[in-house]
Amino acid sequence: MTPPPQQGAGRRTAVLRREAVLATVPVALAALLGAAGPSVAASPGASGLGDPYFPLAGNGGYHVQHYDLTLRYDTEARHLDGTAVLTARATHELSSFDLDLKGLNVTGVTVDRETAKVSRDGQELVVTPRRALAKDQEFQVRVDYNGTPQPLIDEDGSQDGWIHTDDGAFVAGQPQGSMTWFPANNHPLDKSSYEFTITVPEGRTAVANGVLLGQSTADGRTTFRWRQSEPMAAYLATASVGKFQVERYTTGDGIQVYNAVDPREAKASASVLKKLPSVLEWESKLFGPYPYRAAGSIVDHAPHVGYALESQSRPVYDSAPDLATFVHEIAHQWFGDSVALTSWKDIWLNEGFASYAEWLYDEQHGGDTAQQTFDELYASPEDDDLWDIPPGDPGSGDNLFEDPVYDRGAMTLHQLRKAVGDAAFFRILRAWPTQHRDGHGTTEQFVRLAERESGKDLKSLFHTWLYTKGKPGTAL
Repeated sequence: MTPPPQQGAGRRTAVLRREAVLATVPVALAALLGAAGPSVAASPGASGLGDPYFPLAGNGGYHVQHYDLTLRYDTEARHLDGTAVLTARATHELSSFDLDLKGLNVTGVTVDRETAKVSRDGQELVVTPRRALAKDQEFQVRVDYNGTPQPLIDEDGSQDGWIHTDDGAFVAGQPQGSMTWFPANNHPLDKSSYEFTITVPEGRTAVANGVLLGQSTADGRTTFRWRQSEPMAAYLATASVGKFQVERYTTGDGIQVYNAVDPREAKASASVLKKLPSVLEWESKLFGPYPYRAAGSIVDHAPHVGYALESQSRPVYDSAPDLATFVHEIAHQWFGDSVALTSWKDIWLNEGFASYAEWLYDEQHGGDTAQQTFDELYASPEDDDLWDIPPGDPGSGDNLFEDPVYDRGAMTLHQLRKAVGDAAFFRILRAWPTQHRDGHGTTEQFVRLAERESGKDLKSLFHTWLYTKGKPGTAL
């Protein structure tokens, strides 16, 4: 994500309901009891995954394997009709489970085609199936819903989720906004494949993640079908709508490119968007093969938004991006999208790496060296905001998008580079997204990788640069 200068992203948190203890009743008996009512062995899924910054984000007891989202959006009335079909697998015997959904009217819920009981508790949609779900059982939950989506408003006034524009919607869900437009297991720990069927008024284009499967127009409306096959965290999903100029082509490496650009931003963005194939090629040489079969950009005219987001395979920009922002968001396809977080406190693994990609791009394309960029930042006085927050644990969701996460996160990587030398550093930079492709990673895992590849003890370096508040006394 690329925030505006001096803008953070405050987020509300709530208290996590504790998951009940699973009783020890044989599964065969539990299945029999399920015909008459909830099994005595079954317990509710947790209402959150216990993230230290967003305790209610995500839900326990199941993993979503696939989302099938069917959306119909009226851009004049700003009304959304949706059907979400989630294919999931129970991770323990479930008497009920939660989905994250903020606002919107739920008109019906079924589990395996049987009507389920539902209740609402803040952002939690609590679903109780007619029969308990056995551990490892695959099931489908269908949610029909409608209403006028409203973005989440942060303490600093920024928005995320379904954000209305003058001709459609700018849809960017980091870190919690996906629940403003579809029911989800809304934490990066749960990654899934997606299909989108989005119907909008004729003349509007609906752009989602992955590959465009087809589009058709009838009765004044156009339907777009998209598929994101590789696993994706819910916050990276988009369904942006607007009057866009569309460009499609396939790169020499077989990557399907789809660019959607608001005509008001077309001239200003043209020179940067042309660099997509070369930036993909450059980053692939550094970080390993590009993780997806699709790429592209959504360039909207949404000055009230104030940021860009690395929506998987197709970043969304609120205006024409400069080259640094473009390089940053594409780097996120490896760092943050393919390799997802397990906790939001580790966000430096996303933003520090994408920011350092900007430094490296400058260094290798005739600009400042990474050392010059580091030195300029290190010259900041001790009372500068850069030193206020340790990037390895920013302290709360309010601080996720503050400058230290980006800049001091990148400085940490540069200190690592100086400590281990270029050969080991670039091996580490490539090994991280390669070894964790389509999965997850933690800071502790990255430190172990860096030590293994370099043969050095690096714990002190990472402690100083990631977890110590204030300006480090000396630079390596």
